[in-house]
Amino acid sequence: MSGARFGIEKERFIKTGTNDELFLVIDQGGHASRVAVFDVLGTQRASATQEVGMCQPQPDWVEQDADEIEQSVRQALADVTGQLGAHCRHIRVAGLATQRSNVVCWDRETGAALSPAISWQDRRAQDWMQQFASQRAQIRSITGLLPSAHYGVSKIHWCLEQLAEVKAARNRGTLACGPLASFLLFRLLKANPFVVDSVNASRTLLWDWRRRDWSTDLLHMFVLADEYLPQCVANHYPFGKLEIADASVPLSIPLMVCTGDQSAALFAAGKPEAGIAYINIGTGAFLQCITGPEKITAEHPGQTNLLHSVVWDNGDRSIQVLEATVNGAGSALLAVAGELGIPTEDAQTQYAHWLATAKNIPLYLNGISGLGSPFWLPQFASQFVGPYASDARPSEKMVAVLESIVFLLCLNLEEMRLAGVPLHRIMISGGLSVLDGLCQRLADICQLPVERALQTEATAKGLAYLLATPEQTWGNEGETPHFVPQNNQALGERYQHWHSALHTAVTLTKQLQAK
Repeated sequence: MSGARFGIEKERFIKTGTNDELFLVIDQGGHASRVAVFDVLGTQRASATQEVGMCQPQPDWVEQDADEIEQSVRQALADVTGQLGAHCRHIRVAGLATQRSNVVCWDRETGAALSPAISWQDRRAQDWMQQFASQRAQIRSITGLLPSAHYGVSKIHWCLEQLAEVKAARNRGTLACGPLASFLLFRLLKANPFVVDSVNASRTLLWDWRRRDWSTDLLHMFVLADEYLPQCVANHYPFGKLEIADASVPLSIPLMVCTGDQSAALFAAGKPEAGIAYINIGTGAFLQCITGPEKITAEHPGQTNLLHSVVWDNGDRSIQVLEATVNGAGSALLAVAGELGIPTEDAQTQYAHWLATAKNIPLYLNGISGLGSPFWLPQFASQFVGPYASDARPSEKMVAVLESIVFLLCLNLEEMRLAGVPLHRIMISGGLSVLDGLCQRLADICQLPVERALQTEATAKGLAYLLATPEQTWGNEGETPHFVPQNNQALGERYQHWHSALHTAVTLTKQLQAK
């Protein structure tokens, strides 16, 4: 089938280990659905990927076909079980990780999708969201987050106001609104559960981290009701049975973990540690540092513009992080490559060469999908600036976009330090982490050693860890690539000029928006 990619180490599967327990993970990401199988040592035994389309029907709108997402997951499941054959009998348990702030509306009686899957990148309801700026402190105290159109509440409100089928289902009493994870659990599992895990619930801007349930105060504030919202449960929970009828032997696998993609990625190398900055770079780039629950309510300089996120809840305890977001990572590269007329596949094969050879590199102020932390500007004009802005080659401009991702991450690492987070090293994963030139730049600017995960698809491996609760040998398949900080004067000067230009542009943008 077009769009599929497969991988299995069959000989290794047969010959290694005495414990045959396997763990199946579903990683539903922005551009593809991935299914993989791991063993108790964290070795990937099989995998399949199905690409998923993305649509931008007008500015600030980003959506996907909810039915296509479900079918892509089912096809990837069929591909993986086909690869495993009789070994499918060793699959003990399954887990699901999805994009956190995506929202779908559907009918609880028929299961029919009533809306697109509206992406976390989508900002169509940002004008409506702005009216709650004055309630920032209350929203932050309850959720740990800041009012933003990237989160689910504005998308749910938009669907209720704009989509006739959603209104009709609400009137019938059959409406379901929730994160993408809830929709997939409902459609994929035998009992059609109507539930949401703590991590995905937390990204709606409606979830109270203390009560681990929907906030009555926020429901009132946003004029919503919990009658069409799923039941809140822990990340580790008996969600239901995943049945795969087209496997060599029909399977009924208990799905016991559901979480968000970035939250799962944090566990790719095992239990996350304090003092490490965990960075995962995909469509966006996300920076997470372990902290304690007391940080969630902290309000003092250096912390107010970082997010306080729950990344794991097993019902008895939870793990929290301070989190920073760079909205434009892979999405920025796609957007600028399109503007410059560079085919996407050509760009992807050339990034490493361009990073190593580019000379006249301009500066790129990266506001793709809105400028994220620590500024949180939903409208920010991306632009090339500096002495080479007008005459740089397309390849040099693409390097400027790559450097803008690094620069934004370094700026947020400075915010982490201001917040009192001790940092000793950086662990990086995600598709763009394969670029040595990007990792070395990150080490040079931040003056911290950078370690690259051996498996860059961190979400799948982290989800497998959460299912397996394995031994300390988890993930130790070889030596982790290291990047030691060096003195790169030219890069440091570009960062300082970029830093000054960005703050000037942010100030001007705020002034214009205030008028």
